[in-house]
Amino acid sequence: MTADFVVILFYKFVDIAKPEELLASQRALAGSLGLTGRALIAEEGINATFEGTREAVEKYKTAMRQDPRFADIKYKESVGTGQAFPKLKIKVRPEIVTLGAGRFKVAEETATNLSATELERWYEAGEDFVVLDLRNSYELASGQFDQTVDPELVNFRDLGGKLPELENLKNKKVVTVCTGGIRCEKATCLLKREGFKNIYQLQDGIHTYMAQFPNRHFKGTLFVFDNRMTTDVVALPAKEIIGRCLYCAGQTENYACDDSVRPSRKILCCVDCFEDRKDILRASVAV
Repeated sequence: MTADFVVILFYKFVDIAKPEELLASQRALAGSLGLTGRALIAEEGINATFEGTREAVEKYKTAMRQDPRFADIKYKESVGTGQAFPKLKIKVRPEIVTLGAGRFKVAEETATNLSATELERWYEAGEDFVVLDLRNSYELASGQFDQTVDPELVNFRDLGGKLPELENLKNKKVVTVCTGGIRCEKATCLLKREGFKNIYQLQDGIHTYMAQFPNRHFKGTLFVFDNRMTTDVVALPAKEIIGRCLYCAGQTENYACDDSVRPSRKILCCVDCFEDRKDILRASVAV
């Protein structure tokens, strides 16, 4: 890997009156800077992950700050490879993160933010709480927080159907977590509507916690939706590997796609077991 390339992750819930106009300007801006990655634009905002050189990324952020709608965006950064994404894809969609549970006024309805520092204090003080991880279940396989509840989501939009199974958490102190924060912003709107009273969301996501408190209460590595597949966010001399190969149970953080089932699923698979099963497995890559 090289530090010459940077991956940025960001989102903003904000009213976009004309998504198609923003689509055109984003394609022009990101394309002119040679960025790759993907972005979703909707009337409710923008959600994007891009990779580029440090110079290109800084120019992109400078341009975004000229637009009052995006001036306060917080960008999460990690080291890129120059090959995290095959191309640039920017599209207009009904939602910037698909929950399929109706419209929310996210800024008004979302849960209280809990900073990474506050979460660390809760752990160290022995606070009575649970972590509700709103990522897809396969993402948790390579890394998760202590005290995590996994609702076993195949897709984020499955959350509504899982609510009966989460009924026992309604009277507990719950901290929702996800990669960068966007899924928690929308999911907690739904959870609050469904009667969750004492609910928080990890501000700026797991990514920010790992950057501030590496090798602490988040164990393993962070799954990301690009060709890196996982990231440690910051370089570490040593860490705990919690991922286990589906076939031999050996330690691994390597993801593969299992094509023996439909739809195909992402699994953890060590290099040796992958080589033995190339008839049903393929490398997991961004598209």
